[in-house]
Order: sequence, then structure tokens, then C-alpha cells
Amino acid sequence: MGTLASRVDHIGSTAVRDLAAKPIIDIQVSVPDVEEEPSYLDPLVAAGYQLRVREPGHRMFRTPALDVHVHVCGAGSDWERRHLLLRDWLRLSPDDRQAYADLKIRLQEQGWETMNHYADAKSALITHMAARAERWAASTGWSP
Repeated sequence: MGTLASRVDHIGSTAVRDLAAKPIIDIQVSVPDVEEEPSYLDPLVAAGYQLRVREPGHRMFRTPALDVHVHVCGAGSDWERRHLLLRDWLRLSPDDRQAYADLKIRLQEQGWETMNHYADAKSALITHMAARAERWAASTGWSP
């Protein structure tokens, strides 16, 4: 993607040491305008990624082996900030990291109709962690 990507970050559970994680690497690529798909779609497809999610402000590509997800978002967007903040907070907070790991392990034991159902089951805890992360960001001056 060359200079189109203003930043490339490892996000998600595999980006946090000692956090239970599925064997899927999540990469976040920030671009000037996520809605301008022609600027990044062809290079990602040529590299072997398949477009799987198209939603306002976010696209998600994955490998055929389902082991890498590439999330494309707008540089400076709320999407970009939220994911980087939660990652950094979980790296810092052993209590939230453990609570999240415990929840993920419990949820893994259940059968889920889709990954969206699994993600929804995590949302209450993520909301609480995000609030603590926002307070930390405000008190420390954190920014992506």
C-alpha cells in the first residue's frame, strides 16, 4: 500500500502479552479516506486478502486461511483511536487484561452462531474497560 498507509498497527488480543487469544493476527491500517476503496482494495486483494466486511468507516480483509485480519480505517478516526487505546490500556492494566482473558476463555467454550454473536457477548466488559481507558488517556495525555 506504500505511502497510502499513514500507520500500520498490530491490534487485538495477540498484540497484548499474556492475553488469551485466538490464533488470528489483527492488523489495523490507517488511510486518509477509508471510503476511497479503489486506493487500497486492489493492492490488498493482489496480496491475497479477501474483503469480508464493508461498513461505514471500516473495512476488514482476511486471508483465505482466516489467520490474519486487516482492518482498514480512516487516519484520525474514532475507529483507529478506540482500537489503539484499548490495546494500550490492556497492555498496562493487569486487572482488565485478566478479566478480559477470563471472559474470553468462558465464551470460547460456548457455541456461537457467528463471530458477531461472540463479539456481542464481550461488549459489556469492553465498554467498562474502554471507560477506564478513556479516564487513563485523559489523565496521561495519551494519544494514538
